[in-house]
Amino acid sequence: MANNIERSAGILCHISSLPGKYGIGTLGKEAYEFADFLKKCHVKYWQILPLVQTGFGDSPYQSVCCNSGNPYFIDLEALRDEGLLDDEELNSCQVPAGNIDYAALYASRYNVLRLAYARFNVKDKEFCSFVQSGEFEDYAMFMSLKSRYNETFDNFPDAYKYTENLAISDFRNEIYKSDYCFWQFLQFVFKKQWQKLKAYVNSLGIKIIGDIPLYVAYDSSDVWGHPELFKLDDELRPTSVAGVPPDYFSKTGQLWGNPLYNWEAMAVDGYRWWINRVKKATELYDVLRIDHFRGLDRYYAIPAGSPTAETGEWLDGPKDKLFERIKADLGDIPIIAEDLGVLDSGVIKLRLKTGFPGMKILLFAFDGKQSNPYLPANIEENSVVYTGTHDNNTVVGFLENMTEAQFRAFKKRLRAALESEGVAYPFVTKQQTARAMCVCAMATNARIAIIPIQDLLGLNDDFRMNTPSEQQGNWKFRLTEQPTRLHAAIMRKLVTHFGR
Repeated sequence: MANNIERSAGILCHISSLPGKYGIGTLGKEAYEFADFLKKCHVKYWQILPLVQTGFGDSPYQSVCCNSGNPYFIDLEALRDEGLLDDEELNSCQVPAGNIDYAALYASRYNVLRLAYARFNVKDKEFCSFVQSGEFEDYAMFMSLKSRYNETFDNFPDAYKYTENLAISDFRNEIYKSDYCFWQFLQFVFKKQWQKLKAYVNSLGIKIIGDIPLYVAYDSSDVWGHPELFKLDDELRPTSVAGVPPDYFSKTGQLWGNPLYNWEAMAVDGYRWWINRVKKATELYDVLRIDHFRGLDRYYAIPAGSPTAETGEWLDGPKDKLFERIKADLGDIPIIAEDLGVLDSGVIKLRLKTGFPGMKILLFAFDGKQSNPYLPANIEENSVVYTGTHDNNTVVGFLENMTEAQFRAFKKRLRAALESEGVAYPFVTKQQTARAMCVCAMATNARIAIIPIQDLLGLNDDFRMNTPSEQQGNWKFRLTEQPTRLHAAIMRKLVTHFGR
């Protein structure tokens, strides 16, 4: 990827974090205003998290369908303009600015979307063609069954759990208009609104970096519709699950709980499921970031039922065979490898063989070791550098959690790093040091530099997106208003000064 793109910069801000009146960021006018802000910053990239419909825990990395769009992101004002909602219904969705309340959204938003669906013409030719394409067949059936039984799919009646053709066909006919077409309608509207927004963003000379989680959620249409592609027992329950061993983020490791792929079964048809997944992602995004890239070389398998991720074993993934098939079928696709965590020679070899740029995180850089791969002097050009990611604290929050002695040592190392990049930038306070980290990222040799919106705005850890070892309270961060012209000017100056 790095060989055919120019030195550039971008900003990380998920759709859910955009400001607005309706409790969560949407594909509405605030998204267009944010795109205009990015244009004023002179950046070339807008990075977002997965656009998917979230499931339990509200994480965009645990979706009910890996190719879905999140119905919460649907622009309600556009539905009003199309005559599918009235002003009173629209006003009922307004909530005060602040963090996202997912419980309140779940309790109210789908009711309003059903009102819009009730006024929608299901015989619309474009919609009928969309349904007949079969793209969201499994999703619409899965969500219809979830609506009826309110259970994980392994607790559906056996005929539905094991997707017996006659039972599924009869159920589909029974709920065709009441539920099946409703879920299709949500994806139809989302896709149209997203394509319109993406076209606008691209027209500004900005590309969208989108995220592909390596794993899918257990309770998803992906596993329900293709159980043979996952490591499940005869009862369709996982035999082992995904996670990572103890590391920087957690002393007991991270127990994600996702089912593991049956890579041997996937290889039989040339990884067709993965190729279809990547193809659909290329329709949504300009550049793909593959989360937990190391799991495609070797992955950590934790016995199902384990209380922590401390016991597990490393097993071989598909390695370069998967990417050879993707390239053969889809051509060269711009991909960023999320190669963070504990790496071994196999992961490094795979990334070098694919040529994908890896990720460099400045929050990891200043431990005093000159061999640290995240230290600016050690960052190679074929990289994407970040101050931090959605899994890290904000830079201000990170600094505020330091003792004075730790902060003094950090400043000394950061100054040395800036000097090694030929940059003289004065800083004393923690806010100034956080800005210096943004300067440092922009100064590095990495082909792309991405600044999370929280770090550009100098926000503290109250505005953190995710804490990986915490089960509750994540994914709620939201801007209360659009970033200012001053923030655009700050970013624009950095882009210009460092030739990005």
